[in-house]
Amino acid sequence: MVTGARTELVPGPAGGRIETLTTGRAGAAPSSIFAHGLAGSIPTTRPYAARVAGTRTFLHFRGHGRSTAQARDWSYGALAADVWAVADHVGATGALGVSMGAGALCAGLVQDPDRFDRVVLVLPAVLDRPRDDAAMRRFGALGRLVEAGDVEAVGAHLLSEQPDVVRADPGVRTWCRQQAQRLVTSDVAQALAAVPHEVPLADRSALAAVSAEVLVLAQEDDPAHPVAAAEELAEALTSADLHVLPPGGIMWAHRDRVRDLVGDFLSARPAR
Repeated sequence: MVTGARTELVPGPAGGRIETLTTGRAGAAPSSIFAHGLAGSIPTTRPYAARVAGTRTFLHFRGHGRSTAQARDWSYGALAADVWAVADHVGATGALGVSMGAGALCAGLVQDPDRFDRVVLVLPAVLDRPRDDAAMRRFGALGRLVEAGDVEAVGAHLLSEQPDVVRADPGVRTWCRQQAQRLVTSDVAQALAAVPHEVPLADRSALAAVSAEVLVLAQEDDPAHPVAAAEELAEALTSADLHVLPPGGIMWAHRDRVRDLVGDFLSARPAR
């Protein structure tokens, strides 16, 4: 019986390799996959899985962590291919995606609407209409800092993106420093320049074919992830439950609530 955390480089699309980390007893059901946001990482998604039963697999998208891709394709379709490669490798029946990860799941589900039994879409940012606002342009600024290898400046940028009420928290500051170090040792700068100009869907109406039960999580006062985007996403899906949390950081001020919501949802047995 294999237990504990296991890392693996899974064969990915276009000849690349996808870095994964799996926790839980090998073969335990359900099997769930977790996909981070742009400039996120495996450590940034692990808190969502704290109360999820079964086997939990976390991935690094191309350009993040140790993951690679032969083709420098930053479309949501390409990102979805990363998720599907790992999901098929581990036999995942549930999936969670944060921001860019949510978009990748949406892009994949319109092509393969019956792939998962349960899906959690956290902080969706965009559906089928491009954005060119200040929140999106800040990703480009972060990309330039990452490319320059300036860990201190990257950490300061990440801290400035956190809610005002938590910026003085030592734990938040430590998280920003650690994430900055991860970013400058990766190839994420290219993704930061490209992904904000992409959209996951050509037409949101295609989501009506998705058969999975879906949980959509949003928070108020988040310019990068407006509540309106979550509302539009939930409306486009056939079976979706939307939870909008108050301001304060979805995994800072509301960590216990989010862990309960995700744990209860992804741990449930499929109804069909």
